[in-house]
Amino acid sequence: MDYEAAADLGPDRRRALFERTAGVESVRSTVRDIVDRVREEGDVALRQYASEFDDVELGNVDVTDDAERAYEGLDDETREAIEAAAENVREFHEAQLPEDWRREFSDGRELGRRFRPIDRVGVYAPGGTAAYPSSVLMGVIPAKVAGVEQVAVATPPAEEMNPVTLAAMHVAGADRVYASGGAQAVAALAYGTETVDRVQKVVGPGNKFVTAAKAEVRGDVEIDFLAGPSELLVVADETAEPGYVAADLLAQAEHDPESSVVAITDDEATADAICEEVEARIDDREREDTIREALGGDASGVFVARSMSEAVLFAEEYAAEHLSIQADDDEALLDRIDSAGSVFLGPYAPVAAGDYATGTNHVLPTNGKAKVAGGLSVDTFLRSTTVQRLDESALADLRETVTTLADAEGLDAHAASVDARFED
Repeated sequence: MDYEAAADLGPDRRRALFERTAGVESVRSTVRDIVDRVREEGDVALRQYASEFDDVELGNVDVTDDAERAYEGLDDETREAIEAAAENVREFHEAQLPEDWRREFSDGRELGRRFRPIDRVGVYAPGGTAAYPSSVLMGVIPAKVAGVEQVAVATPPAEEMNPVTLAAMHVAGADRVYASGGAQAVAALAYGTETVDRVQKVVGPGNKFVTAAKAEVRGDVEIDFLAGPSELLVVADETAEPGYVAADLLAQAEHDPESSVVAITDDEATADAICEEVEARIDDREREDTIREALGGDASGVFVARSMSEAVLFAEEYAAEHLSIQADDDEALLDRIDSAGSVFLGPYAPVAAGDYATGTNHVLPTNGKAKVAGGLSVDTFLRSTTVQRLDESALADLRETVTTLADAEGLDAHAASVDARFED
């Protein structure tokens, strides 16, 4: 692995780095057929797709009881780890809960907001090449903290479903668990089947088929956002420990062959050392092939900037899902970078800590969407209502403003609804 000069990047390389996509268009037609079939055939389609895609002859689609049994069968160490992570996630998200408020802005004009949870939410928990009990915690717990009445989890079926993932559903407080994966699971949550209750919002990460399905059902059901493969950008200076940077790059690269992992520094020696550490460590990783493919992609690399200001501009344009700042004055650098899904400051805040246990959410915007959106939070599961109360004098104060604007818009009944309250 060799580092490159950020200033020398050509148009194609820049496009790959800064115009990342979730890759959904290539599967959109296939996903549309899956979604339509599940919508029409319900459980029959889910069972057929389980056989076709997961090589499983699915019995019960609803496996809620299996989650409690899995929890009871866990070894103490794993159970304690899940519960510790869940507690941290719960504590952080409880701190996000907004309070209803109302106050008087002028005499007799009282305004405010109140917050209420969505009633029914579906959380997608990935399976396939790896099990993600952590994603269960990240999706279910914020919804339960928000007060969502029914939280359902869909996860791919298997001859023997991952007991740690199932146990995490129990710890997180999932109300329903469905053995269904991929686009078909998203369709089932969005439209309902004989077994699966229809939800109002679908959240959670997944592969491009899951993401394409979320794009397909959006409009009939709310979604969080369209997320692509995992991303990491490390901004480092000469004080960074190259081994730590390399370890973080390898950790995120093992998610997916299409993961985007990038480091940028203003110091050539540091860049060279990071590359050397990556090569020294990669052979020891179980998912070496996945990591090498991710590192060899056009959206990954180690880059040298001409200055830390150039590195900051690179980071802002990149708008990473995960931003790690390993530099002497990390707070000052953070103040100059607005766009990132989740930020990790200093040498002892590896992204993996946030993936599992710091308490922050790891369901985050990718593909540059951090420029306009944040990650999963309690807010994802709440709706707000504005409230107003006026007394007669307050309405009198607003009367001329309202009637003048209503007349300007040609809506005389609006004006009349105000004037009617002042007729003798």
